[in-house]
Amino acid sequence: MNPYLPKPAVIKEIHREVEGERAIKTFRIRPIDGNFDFTPGQTAMVSVFGKGESMFAISAYPDIEFTVMRVGRVTSALHQMKKGDTVGIRGPLGNGFPVKEWEGKNILLIGGGVGMAPLRSVLHYILDNRDKYGGLTVMCGARTSKDIIYRDELEKLMDGEDVWLSVDNEEEGWFKLNWDKPEESQIPDGTRKLVGFVPMVVAAVKPSPENCIAVTCGPPVMIKFVVQNLLKLGFKEEQIYTTLENKMKCGIGKCGRCNIGSVYVCKDGPVFRYDFIKKLPPDF
Repeated sequence: MNPYLPKPAVIKEIHREVEGERAIKTFRIRPIDGNFDFTPGQTAMVSVFGKGESMFAISAYPDIEFTVMRVGRVTSALHQMKKGDTVGIRGPLGNGFPVKEWEGKNILLIGGGVGMAPLRSVLHYILDNRDKYGGLTVMCGARTSKDIIYRDELEKLMDGEDVWLSVDNEEEGWFKLNWDKPEESQIPDGTRKLVGFVPMVVAAVKPSPENCIAVTCGPPVMIKFVVQNLLKLGFKEEQIYTTLENKMKCGIGKCGRCNIGSVYVCKDGPVFRYDFIKKLPPDF
């Protein structure tokens, strides 16, 4: 088969996540031939015919969903599409999270902004196989409460799992962390909505590294400080996973747009363990 040839797929559902200038929508699609097996964390190229294609993380499991922020030509065209319209899909691409290797472990998911998208596929997989995993903790942050993607879904999950939501600026009903020393914050019992940047939430909540896998995704600066705080809490480098989001064009390691030294993010990633990332060229 030609790896550059997209398969036609039908948009089955569209959910509006965030309004405004940088709107975010989640699209559920189904390939017309029905064949698309993937692992949580993998990506795919989605094309709007006549406009182009872009790489997106698959943001659900086992359904095929993509959570898309409107920022350019392809994403703007995708946001104008309706239920029943046809798009193209190439994939799945790259590697995914080793979810089967994590069986029996506690799982910590830490997402910021639209970076929560690839983590949601892991979350769905774990919930579908809940008896195979230990504790589950989810931390999701955004600029404001209106910018939190999957908010309804995450709030419902608070009833049975350890879920924390955070915003960057003060809002009524949200507990403000100690911004100078977040690790000294006295969070009231039952409070799960916090004011503070995502790395501050990690420092304040203090998740245990014992038998735990931590997965984080979001803006690079967020990931940098989340990892620093996880290491301070006693997590080892091999317990931490993240994704890299370099510019990608072909998706199969041919064009050289996404390489870091000899590593191609599109096919060797996007999922990497932190101890491997530390070995990448220093200019990355």
